[in-house]
Amino acid sequence: MLSLLYQEGPSTEGIFRRSGSAKTCKELKEKLDSGAEVDLACESIFVTASLFKDFLRNIPGSILSSQLCDKWVSVMDQGNNEEKIKSIQRLIEQLPRANVVLLRYIFGVLHGIERRSEENQMNAFNLAICIAPSLLWPPVSSTPDIESEFTKKISSLVQFLTENCCRIFGEEITSLFGEI
Repeated sequence: MLSLLYQEGPSTEGIFRRSGSAKTCKELKEKLDSGAEVDLACESIFVTASLFKDFLRNIPGSILSSQLCDKWVSVMDQGNNEEKIKSIQRLIEQLPRANVVLLRYIFGVLHGIERRSEENQMNAFNLAICIAPSLLWPPVSSTPDIESEFTKKISSLVQFLTENCCRIFGEEITSLFGEI
């Protein structure tokens, strides 16, 4: 999925914003969940993006860990960019290794898409609005006002992560997929 998003996402206007066919997504999710072979290259890239966001939303406790939710939310309230980056790196060190590996690939994809935002209309802000709710959610439900404020803060964090991913994860993030 990520490889396809890395390949096609940068040249696809509205990637992650537009949804794939709900019926196709449901059918493919059932096939994937049953372990059946699925050739996503034959599907719309919007279906792949929708399936990927669904996958992220189904990670127990979220990829960024709901247990660290308050710490993630407070990162953007810290001083300058260097302090924010150091705080983010400390939080990333607290995540399970599998989460960190997946995050690096996710932000490698987002970085590639953001670099061609003139073409795809998906700058770091737009990407964050679309993907942030799939990366972290509060451990308990709350009022709509609190959830709205939370979403704004997480979107701001994801925008910052996308814009600074090379400094946070290392320059090699731009070559994780090799020469596809």
